[in-house]
Amino acid sequence: MSHPLFSPFTLRRQTLDNRIVIAPMCMYSATDGKVGDWHTMHLGTLAQSGAGLLIIEATAVAPEGRITPYCPGLWDDACADAWAPVLTAVRHYSTMPLAIQLAHAGRKASCEAPWRGGRQLPPEAGGWPTLAPSALAFNDGDTPPTALDTAGLARLRTAFADAARRADALGIDIIEIHAAHGYLLHEFLSPLSNLRQDNYGGSLENRLRFPLEVFDAVRAVWPAEKALGLRVSADDWVAGGWDIEQTLALARALKARGADFLHVSSGGLSAAQSIPVAPGYQLPFARRVKAETGLTTIAVGLITEPHQADAVIADGDADLVALARGILWNPRWPWHAAAALGATVDAPPQLWRGAPHAASGVFGR
Repeated sequence: MSHPLFSPFTLRRQTLDNRIVIAPMCMYSATDGKVGDWHTMHLGTLAQSGAGLLIIEATAVAPEGRITPYCPGLWDDACADAWAPVLTAVRHYSTMPLAIQLAHAGRKASCEAPWRGGRQLPPEAGGWPTLAPSALAFNDGDTPPTALDTAGLARLRTAFADAARRADALGIDIIEIHAAHGYLLHEFLSPLSNLRQDNYGGSLENRLRFPLEVFDAVRAVWPAEKALGLRVSADDWVAGGWDIEQTLALARALKARGADFLHVSSGGLSAAQSIPVAPGYQLPFARRVKAETGLTTIAVGLITEPHQADAVIADGDADLVALARGILWNPRWPWHAAAALGATVDAPPQLWRGAPHAASGVFGR
């Protein structure tokens, strides 16, 4: 019996064992941009899940690009040095490919951890001034960001490229650039947050310019044999905002530049968004990107059941399926999906005897 969800997939030199991707999920557990024991445990657990690819959480390319004071970074060698033992420990017990999401939070930076309310932090409470395409705050009551000038844009292009070099030195297999959920690159894309009057604002061509420059800067330093893609919000869910037609234009431009995939999410840019949340609610966006551009797509968003995920691949809606909250709740989701579909999945031998009798063949041994 064919199980599309558990078929291999290749991104440049990297072949994934199956189509299940662990989406990047913020842990808010770093110190001054440096990861530690929490990340060793967290990523170590996820690396035993049997998924095809693990994407490490949004990792800031500059200190002011952190969502919270507790988010990880890769803006200097000290940050990279903190990542090294974490990744060494994970790799010692897992062969799962590792990707990292390089990010800058833009006007949504300098916030408290979500379990402490998530509001913007003033400088006296550990916050910092934020940057964005235009001086428009995300929430009422937030301090407006500073609009990036020419020097600031150049600095951030370089920051993304330098972070990519560090990721390569750490042995990261794939990079995903974060251009979704209302963070900096999404802020440039959307006409709701980008009111610039220069070459980086106004027309769609201009609003695409900075995200594409960042992509080009990363692609120029990222090894040719390693895959590079973007996570995007395909729709702001606000009238007059970024939408699927503009996303398709971005996808075509990225494909022409050698992008390997688009991870298709939505929303996050405006508090006025109205999202019709339901199982698979973002699938139509991924389906159109795949069908109309031919770019490899990762679908995400309330894809929680094994047969549902298998159907996404079987029906050609996307090439890969990502889970986030669902795999936090059930870190062995790929095992259970393989058991439900009658497929097999890789797991370390120390854990083989955990399979119940009804799933005795799930590890293929």
